[in-house]
Amino acid sequence: MAAGRSARLTAQDKSPSDETSLHYAGWRVVLACFLIALFLFGFGLYGQGVYIAELQRLYGWPTALISGASTLSFLLSNIFATFTNELVVRFGAKRLVLLGIAALAAATTLLALASAPWQVYLAFILMSLGWIGMGTVVIATILSLWFVRRRGLAISLAFTGASSGGVVVTPLLVFLVERLGFPAAMLTATAIMVAVLLPVALAWIGAPPSVDPAERHMDVSLRARISSAPNDMPRAKLMRNLAFWTISIPFALALLAQIGFIVHEIALLEPKIGRASAGLAVSVLAFMAIAGRLGLGMVVDRLNPRLVTAASLVSQAAALLTILQTDSVPMVLAACAVFGFSVGNLITLPPLIIHREFSAASFVIVMGLANAISGTVGALGPGLVGLVHAWSGNYDAVLALCIALELIAAVIVMQRGLLRWPAAVEGQP
Repeated sequence: MAAGRSARLTAQDKSPSDETSLHYAGWRVVLACFLIALFLFGFGLYGQGVYIAELQRLYGWPTALISGASTLSFLLSNIFATFTNELVVRFGAKRLVLLGIAALAAATTLLALASAPWQVYLAFILMSLGWIGMGTVVIATILSLWFVRRRGLAISLAFTGASSGGVVVTPLLVFLVERLGFPAAMLTATAIMVAVLLPVALAWIGAPPSVDPAERHMDVSLRARISSAPNDMPRAKLMRNLAFWTISIPFALALLAQIGFIVHEIALLEPKIGRASAGLAVSVLAFMAIAGRLGLGMVVDRLNPRLVTAASLVSQAAALLTILQTDSVPMVLAACAVFGFSVGNLITLPPLIIHREFSAASFVIVMGLANAISGTVGALGPGLVGLVHAWSGNYDAVLALCIALELIAAVIVMQRGLLRWPAAVEGQP
């Protein structure tokens, strides 16, 4: 019997559904999700600085008017994320992604043709719909259909596309604007996006094909439960679940501090190390965000994700404390590198915690609501930092606040982590 079981396991390891094999079809899905994240964050986040500058230059509209549309987009996308479960069940992952691509393409096209503020606001509302169809909740859900043993690596690699969006899409937009002008640049970039994402989504996005019963992995039933996505935990019940709040609150506080620091990074660092070095610090942080995702992805499946989260938050707090205490350029750059190493992982870690502590059927509901809460709170970061700076007259109080938020978040996220840790493959609370 033992010999027969060993033979079956060997056959499974060599099967096309072996997640550790480079020939496993799920890795094509990871590439597809990487490209989806690259274009979504490139157009929907990093590209917004280009839109604001160019629309202001072309039409003379106040920055506050245009940035108000940007804020509306983020708020709507976080509210809509709460209902991702219903959308996945109604449309399926592939159709939802295709609808997201269509909404984002419509948004960028309308921005290219906009000649009135209401058209800009409509474009950003459409962009919020693109976030729903292509955002982190949907990407994590798709990858959960394909991966269990290597889920952490798969999600880390896919979400690296989010950081890469600022490295690829934003410079492309700036280059095209200089050569073609803003309207033609936006239309050209939109055409590139559609030409890349449409065939990728049609060919690779979807649930895994069924396997022969003799070669079923123990996670097939888990994948089936995710695919059907029944509402086995109503949101009212979820809101009373302590484990849910030990996920939502710390990541909300962490994003509040992280986004606030990143948006104000140049203004904060310029008095300390000069404008050129401050610009270099931004590049260092962005590069380390990519390195951090890739590095953590290689080992995160073997680690306790709550403990990794707490360590990441404490390291960011230590980096901010270093920036607060020194004006040395090398020290500040090193601190930005340490801070940046964990930036991308604050998106990667929540789905890994949720998978371990909630049933597979509840994943989309829990992830959607947690993402809505943390994203909404995080979107307030730049405004909060601005208010604290205005009140105190300097950025020292801002850094102290961000340090406190990071440390409080680290304490909260470890509360459930101190209890018994469930097996990752069970997907049970």
